[in-house]
Amino acid sequence: MARLAQTAGLTENQRDIIGAVRDFADKKIIPRAQELEHGDVYPQEIVDGMKDMGLFGLTIDPEYGGIGESLLTYALCVEEIARGWMSVSGVINTHFIVAHMIARHGTEEQKQQYLPRMATGELRGAFSMSEPELGSDVAAIRTRAKRTGTGDYRIDGQKMWLTNGASSTLVAVLVRTEEGADRAHDNLTAFLIEKPAGFGEALPGLTIPGKIDKMGYKGIDTTELFFDGYVAPADTVLGGAPGRGFRQMMDGVEVGRVNVAARACGIAQRAFELAVRYAKTRETFGEPIAEHQAIAFRLAEMATKVEAAHLMMVNAARLKDSGERNDVAAGMAKYLASEYCSEVTEDSFRIHGGYGYSKEYEIERLMREAPFLLIGEGTSDIQKQIISRGLLRTYS
Repeated sequence: MARLAQTAGLTENQRDIIGAVRDFADKKIIPRAQELEHGDVYPQEIVDGMKDMGLFGLTIDPEYGGIGESLLTYALCVEEIARGWMSVSGVINTHFIVAHMIARHGTEEQKQQYLPRMATGELRGAFSMSEPELGSDVAAIRTRAKRTGTGDYRIDGQKMWLTNGASSTLVAVLVRTEEGADRAHDNLTAFLIEKPAGFGEALPGLTIPGKIDKMGYKGIDTTELFFDGYVAPADTVLGGAPGRGFRQMMDGVEVGRVNVAARACGIAQRAFELAVRYAKTRETFGEPIAEHQAIAFRLAEMATKVEAAHLMMVNAARLKDSGERNDVAAGMAKYLASEYCSEVTEDSFRIHGGYGYSKEYEIERLMREAPFLLIGEGTSDIQKQIISRGLLRTYS
């Protein structure tokens, strides 16, 4: 049997791209991950390497300077990057979501304005939906944009959990506009806000405070976003018309869930690799612990979970690429992969014994990273809600 998590039916070009990313993760990410993560240091050299490889434009159409690859190719690249260090995959996740939203929903002027610079990595994307006390209730967004006498919008409010908040230079932000619609979701609008990188007052009326200190997901900047009289020109409304923001964001989140599933697959694979390596070298009672049935059976269960999660992630990505509706498949993949990732990582930790609790061992870092995937892009309970609603529709 080949190494776990192989993907059938890839083109030669896809295999070359994924192989190059895997090699990059092995040589450039894994050797630096511990040091950078423990110091909570932004991986600038690694990010520059990804720019040189063209990864920021991986899914952007060649018409706008990108490579034009599929969501599947992107997800498999994310899987390899997260296997090296999850935070690095977070650098390109929000960028990809914003590029996808602009490509699918932006005006031609917006595509011409943003996508070529996003393809080179000159412009780096982030997206903002969450707010304090908002949780998963997107319809309850309080940040508001009101039209001014000149036709522009004045935005006031506070956003939360903005990944790449300081390092990004283009933020897609979802706010409330008064469109007079009966459904709350139809009163939401997405704005594209170009800003300089850095903390503090980025633009008049727009402030990025310091990083939020987190248990894991270190290195990458997670911030709040404050609006106090920020004026957004009317042509920065995604797609040119207000009131469409909820559907646009949900389209982005749908591919984001495939991304989170891919990240979970990558972490689970690395946790399994570390467990196998340790189990084959650590000896007790005169033989490697991998020879003990308790450990061998645990490894078998871990491998099966790694394989199952990978297959579901690949299926969800291929469905999206085909143009089929994939909300249920993406929800299933995100739910299963994140839960299995947590379980596989904990099993690897158990196999390491006391050494797993030491910061010298990589599994300690994975133990702090895996929980994020249980809540990122919608909790497991939200995924179950999405899945059940989709199934009830199908079996009506």
